[in-house]
Amino acid sequence: MKNIRKQGIWALLLLFILAACSPQEDDRYSLGELGTVTSEIISFSQTPSASSNNVITYENTSNLNFPVTAVWDLGNGSSARGSKVTASYPEKGDYTVTLTLYAADGSMASKSVVVHIEEDDFGLINTPAYTNLTGGADNLNGKTWVFDQYHDGHFGVGPADGDSPEWWSCPAQGKEGSSLYTQKFTFFQQGTKMKWENNGYIYTNAAGVQGLGNPAGVIANPGGVGDFDVPFVPNADGYSFKLNEEDMTLELSGGAFFGFYTGTSIFKIYSLTETELYVKCVSTVEPSNSWWFRLIPEELNVAEPPVEKLPKAIPLSETFESGSLTVDFVTQDMGPLSGIVDNPAPISINTSNKVYRYQKTTAFYSNLSFTAPDYKFDLTTQNKIRLKVYVPSYNDYETENDVAGDWIAEKRLRPQLAVKLQNSDMGDNAWQTQTEIVKTNLVTDRWIELEFDFSNVADGQDYDKIVIQFGGEGHAGQGLFFFDDFTFSE
Repeated sequence: MKNIRKQGIWALLLLFILAACSPQEDDRYSLGELGTVTSEIISFSQTPSASSNNVITYENTSNLNFPVTAVWDLGNGSSARGSKVTASYPEKGDYTVTLTLYAADGSMASKSVVVHIEEDDFGLINTPAYTNLTGGADNLNGKTWVFDQYHDGHFGVGPADGDSPEWWSCPAQGKEGSSLYTQKFTFFQQGTKMKWENNGYIYTNAAGVQGLGNPAGVIANPGGVGDFDVPFVPNADGYSFKLNEEDMTLELSGGAFFGFYTGTSIFKIYSLTETELYVKCVSTVEPSNSWWFRLIPEELNVAEPPVEKLPKAIPLSETFESGSLTVDFVTQDMGPLSGIVDNPAPISINTSNKVYRYQKTTAFYSNLSFTAPDYKFDLTTQNKIRLKVYVPSYNDYETENDVAGDWIAEKRLRPQLAVKLQNSDMGDNAWQTQTEIVKTNLVTDRWIELEFDFSNVADGQDYDKIVIQFGGEGHAGQGLFFFDDFTFSE
């Protein structure tokens, strides 16, 4: 993979050079002189620095009388341009350094030399980026990173050339039950090594399974979160890594990856701090996709303690006259026409200027909701929800629509309003313990005032969410509705 990547870099450089107006980089020669470069006439010197034998300066010493552009592959994962360049080699070993010269007549040639580094000098990588990733040279236990599973946005997907996971972003705990959250990556600065641990599986999608050769033992929809767990045991001897601080990329050896298989081991770093490693990779099994991973140190990966919500009687009121919400209503699967608008019929009991337009979409469960941020509803006295509603007759109340399942008896959009009290702690299962009041067959084309009396559940202390739902649920009927002067009080 490295050779392929390098060849791609040379190709891009050549295109750039051929397009340039002034290809020469050595000002010893005039622009008018041309010549053809060959590998036999290429030579370069190598001089260790006075501070470390692992820092070497290379200089083009080719005996030429015509202009050239010098491009270097420094053997350590980085490249450079110019007659004289410097490279660092923290680890002992052999490195192949290649000088490629491009002449003004379009010719090019290369010469490679193997450079032997006798001893390690990890002081060369004692930089803030390396220290953030590994914990520093003195941290012999390394630094362990895991997915930031308790916060939104720790895993996502977007376009290959994008700068964010704009197509989908995983919510907190969104992949609980899969192997994604069992992946652990420990980085060591000494030796630039990495240890990868998991529960014997990695996580991927259908394209990833195919890219892995459709191995046996694949588990579909692990934990009910979709996609696949695939048997995969990391190399017990560990891996190495390369952190390129010039272009902020992180490359893992041996085909290693961050627990979700995309076919690549090269990651673009968007953030690397003491507490966050946020990277992007472009999938080779889905070349149009980029995948995003946010990892944090293992010791920080703890669930936030639940907020204890005590019952409080806090009246709510919303007139929409300010043009912005004062009650923090949140939309779910509602259309773009939803929001504060001019009153469509400022007569009778509602002559106010502004009201809320509610657009039900083809989604089965469109609604608007308010959730108390740090308390439960004290319903002992505050148990009435009142609002004015306007139901247009122009909505289609006759057509039967697609439904969520056989349990939906009414397939038509209805001139109705349901208000529900729910316990937000139950998440998607809040409907199981909700209290719902439905006002049906509402008069159309005029403002009417409705009251929803929840005094029959006044002794309850679990409710902290109000759901407003026009038109019925479980069907794909579309429509517009309006409401105003919302209150939650005695």
